[in-house]
Amino acid sequence: MKATLLFQGQTLAADDFDLRCRRSAAALQAQGIGDGDIVALMMRNSPEALELLIAVRHLGAQWVPVNWHYKTDEVQYILSDSGARLFIADAALLATLDGLQAGTARVFSARGGHAGVPAWEPLRDAAAPIATPPAPPRGAMFYTSGTTGRPKGILREPMTPQQQASSLALRRLAYGIEPGMKALLNAPLYHSAPNSYALGVAQVGGTLVLEERFDAERTLQLIEQHRITHAYLVPTMYVRMLALPAAVRARHDLSSMKMVASTGSPCPPEVKRAMIDWWGPVINECYGSSELGYMTLLTSEQALRKPGSAGAVLPGVTLKILDDDGHELPNGTPGLIYIHQPAFSDFSYIGNPEARAKMECHGLKTMGDIGYLDDEGFLFIVDRQADMVISGGVNIYPVEIEAVLHGMPGVADCAVFGIPDDEFGESLAAAVQPLPGATLGADAVRAWLHERISGYKVPRVVTFHDSLPREDTGKIFKRRLRDPYWAGRTRRV
Repeated sequence: MKATLLFQGQTLAADDFDLRCRRSAAALQAQGIGDGDIVALMMRNSPEALELLIAVRHLGAQWVPVNWHYKTDEVQYILSDSGARLFIADAALLATLDGLQAGTARVFSARGGHAGVPAWEPLRDAAAPIATPPAPPRGAMFYTSGTTGRPKGILREPMTPQQQASSLALRRLAYGIEPGMKALLNAPLYHSAPNSYALGVAQVGGTLVLEERFDAERTLQLIEQHRITHAYLVPTMYVRMLALPAAVRARHDLSSMKMVASTGSPCPPEVKRAMIDWWGPVINECYGSSELGYMTLLTSEQALRKPGSAGAVLPGVTLKILDDDGHELPNGTPGLIYIHQPAFSDFSYIGNPEARAKMECHGLKTMGDIGYLDDEGFLFIVDRQADMVISGGVNIYPVEIEAVLHGMPGVADCAVFGIPDDEFGESLAAAVQPLPGATLGADAVRAWLHERISGYKVPRVVTFHDSLPREDTGKIFKRRLRDPYWAGRTRRV
């Protein structure tokens, strides 16, 4: 199948874009890239970035999407850890990587020149596209977000033909992937979900409207202009669109929308309800991870009936809630979420077999999320094991406190985390982002919480921030909030 691509007012017809992808594959092949080789890509959303993803896949090689927020040291770590043979980066991004030591990776500058670095030149004027048949696809080598330390490289085994078919079927459920779709993507391709979404649209020969970055009002304009049927959005984008003036929101015809897919970070129930009231029952949320794939799906109808749920288990997935000893827990009792997803091949962490071994129990794997199943089989996520705070021997789950704090008038967003306490080991801190124009105080926040949760769950420290550090996917970098409190200490918990 061949995809049509729209970017910054320009249209690449399906045959033209397919030819570009195959000629990019020829250029990679001329650099010695083949089955199993690693190509690192640090590029903003663009036709060049997407065609390289497809070209690398065509050769049976693997691409490593590099977060374009990363600094020199972080990029060097990924290039070394992954064993990349090529590093292709936008010229503007290369200019920010002072003193980059790429190791064994050959560096190329894309979308412009950079001093001392050869330009990436796909074979645009070749008389014929690449002639070799496509190799079995391997997919991407993603690195975890690194919110709690150095990111880990996920090395996935090649997928069997049955897994490829099953994975595509799951993408159709989770993302609404279908032939003839007109999809909008303005989330960064370096993240696993947008990356998978873009490739899914290409695989079914859809039309993809690709944006370099998200803009709330432009998103509405594009939906109306192109009669968009599908989109990948994250909760932060919902919040920014809902914050637009009512007149702006009412100005655009969004009736073409059939399905919006969202992953990456949980959507607050009140935000989801507001989006459903505005856009209709097209908002869907999928719980998953780069390592384990898609696990659950929550439709709009289910979200209204089960507010706060992460959804029902997808077909073929085994999901169990286990205690620390590996025993299955009854419905309603929180424990570690373990799953088996047969539609995705197994994986290892590069150079870190211990981390991979620690996540497995009885043939199931966990990402360290804590949750429970209700009597109808819907999953509710309580917290991440890594975020759990132990204060005076009592386990405290920050997400519970955050959920209450989200309901306080004037609070736009918040993060609760553990800080050192000489008496209790850890105590709680809350970082709060007020709504524009709202006036909040620490005593008022604590009083609000004291009325609604147990006293030992009320943060002792409350700070206020114009914005909270977060990824483009909406996930808050709690480490950046937590680390200053633990500076100079030999322990982190």
